Amino acid sequence: MSSPRILLIDDHYRLIEGIRISLRDEGYEVYTAANGADGLKAARRHHPHVIVLDVNMPWMDGLETCRRLRQDALLAKTPIIFLSSKNSVEERIDGLEAGADDYLSKPFNTAELKARIRAQLRRTDALSPELPAGQDDRLEVGPLTLDLKACWVKVHNNQTIQLTPAEFELLHYLMTHPNQTFTGDDLLENVWSYEPGTADKSLARWHIRNLRSKIEPDPANPVFIRTIPRHGYILDQNNSA
Repeated sequence: MSSPRILLIDDHYRLIEGIRISLRDEGYEVYTAANGADGLKAARRHHPHVIVLDVNMPWMDGLETCRRLRQDALLAKTPIIFLSSKNSVEERIDGLEAGADDYLSKPFNTAELKARIRAQLRRTDALSPELPAGQDDRLEVGPLTLDLKACWVKVHNNQTIQLTPAEFELLHYLMTHPNQTFTGDDLLENVWSYEPGTADKSLARWHIRNLRSKIEPDPANPVFIRTIPRHGYILDQNNSA
C-alpha cells in the first residue's frame, strides 16, 4: 500500500522544510511548492491526499489557489488545510468559504498539524467513492434535496447551490440524522473524524455558519439548521417540511 501523499504550499522555506522532514519521518510522501501557481501544477501532477496551503503568498494567494483547486474536477474533493499568520474572524470565514476544510494559525505545533492531517485522511478513507448499486443519488428532507454525487443542494426556492466538501459532509450527516441534536464536538468527531481534543472547537461553528449562509432563507434566523442553546445543532425536519 502506497504512502499518503501530502502537498505543502508555502513561501516560507524554513517552515516548510521543517514540516516536510517531520512528515517524511512519519512515512508520508511529501511534495512542496513555494507559491500558488507552482502548487496548482504540483497538485495536478501528484494528486495528493491532503494539501496544506498557506494563505498569504505573493502572486497568487492561498484563497485564490484554493478556489482554483475546487474548480478542478480531479482535485475538488481533496482536503485542504489552511495555514495563516493571521487569526481574524474574517480571514477564517474567507478561507472556509473558499473551500478549505480546516484552518491552523501560525505559529503551531507540528504535532497539531499531524493530527489535523490524520483526521483528513480518515475522512477520505470513510467516504465511499461509488454509491451502492440501486441506491438513489439524491437525499431529500423537507425542501432540501442533496445530490450525493455532485455535492450540491437544492433548497426551498428551487435554487441549486454548490457546497464545499466539508459543507456537503456536514449537511449529509445532519440530513441522515434529522431531529437529533449534536454538539460541536460531536460534529468534529462524527462528520470530520477528528480525534478528541485535536480540532479547533470553533471549526464546526464556522462550517455551520457558512452552510446556513447558503441554504437558509434568513441566515440570522435559521429554520433548517437550528441552534439548541447549551445543547448543540439540529436539522429540524418539522420546520424544514
